[in-house]
Amino acid sequence: MTISILAYDEKTGRYGGAATTGSLCVGGWVLRGDAESGMSASQGSLPSTMWGTETLTLMKSGLSARDAVERVTGADSGRGQRQLATLDPTGGTASFTGTDSIQAAGARSADKVIVTGNLLSSEEVLQAMLDGFLAAEGAFDLRLLAALDAAAAAGGDSRGLLSAALLIVGRDMAPLTLRVDHSATPLADLRALHQRATSGDYADWAIMVPTLDDPERATPYGAKTDQPV
Repeated sequence: MTISILAYDEKTGRYGGAATTGSLCVGGWVLRGDAESGMSASQGSLPSTMWGTETLTLMKSGLSARDAVERVTGADSGRGQRQLATLDPTGGTASFTGTDSIQAAGARSADKVIVTGNLLSSEEVLQAMLDGFLAAEGAFDLRLLAALDAAAAAGGDSRGLLSAALLIVGRDMAPLTLRVDHSATPLADLRALHQRATSGDYADWAIMVPTLDDPERATPYGAKTDQPV
């Protein structure tokens, strides 16, 4: 019922994920991540938010993406209804697609990027999303948005789209977590929200809050800064 992408950007050292679905609230259900653990996307006809959280805990403790997926999915007797993708802090990826997943369902991956989906119009959507990300130019977050657009252009969720989300995390930034929970045009709305969040007063404020690399940051509000968003 969802298509998602997780990726690591070596240029910035940041991790990112994006997702869209024909149901509500895809960001809250699917995407989890932090700069010390990596990222996860937990989805499916009966998704487990606990899968997403638990894999982050395991990867933070040192398990690879593959080992974390095997441990979490192997212990769940309901795994046939679920799907999971993981991206560990080294950029390693892994996925699981339950045997009862609604077709078309599956995963595609390349170096430091993984795409997963279910209830898609066809399996071509998976490759289109991966190719869209790999071919895109520009900032990391814009490449993830381009991947969503490519998936939609290839058919996307077989029911159409109602929600979309973007999550970017890194040691040098506050999390960028954007969600469009219900819309007739969720991808366009997500792009508009992204533009608002990465420009103007909000962006100027966001670069002054604490980060993992600077946990005591407290630049006086309103002060001028040259730092990039």
